[in-house]
Amino acid sequence: MLPDNHLKEYYHSFYSGPLDAYFDYRFGELGYRSLRFEEHSYEGDYQGCAVMNYCDADVPYTRITEHKYFSPWESHGDTIVYHEYSFASSRTDIPFYPVRLVGDKLLLKEYVDLGKEVEGVTFVGRLGTYRYLDMDKTIDEALFVTAQFLGCVRGGARMKVFPVSPCG
Repeated sequence: MLPDNHLKEYYHSFYSGPLDAYFDYRFGELGYRSLRFEEHSYEGDYQGCAVMNYCDADVPYTRITEHKYFSPWESHGDTIVYHEYSFASSRTDIPFYPVRLVGDKLLLKEYVDLGKEVEGVTFVGRLGTYRYLDMDKTIDEALFVTAQFLGCVRGGARMKVFPVSPCG
């Protein structure tokens, strides 16, 4: 949890870290998935595209990224790929995705209710709102929250703690 005096130093804070961590896991831990990346180098091409997802239970990784295809205007003879392995996150890991099982949703409601009592903070992003968001949705939401915040500043209103409901 952030120290109580952090809000006095700033006009407003936007928190994008794990919601349960903000409150020092007061009600317990929400479930997250984390990622581990394994780098491999190859001569020539490996898979011929930037990202290939693997959904088969017998494949240990969730996707392979071949980075030279992210910038097709460049030319590279050899290639570097990353195998992405997903695993259950613990407090010492960097969380990437919320799990949102039934028990997590019940716990989430407790954290959202607690969050509504906080002033001067807005919870944003995948971790701050405990929602799985694709990057296009995340960017769209960031622009939406920014517009809301600027409107609040101009109008002298209080910014919402959760501009988009995490429980919806």
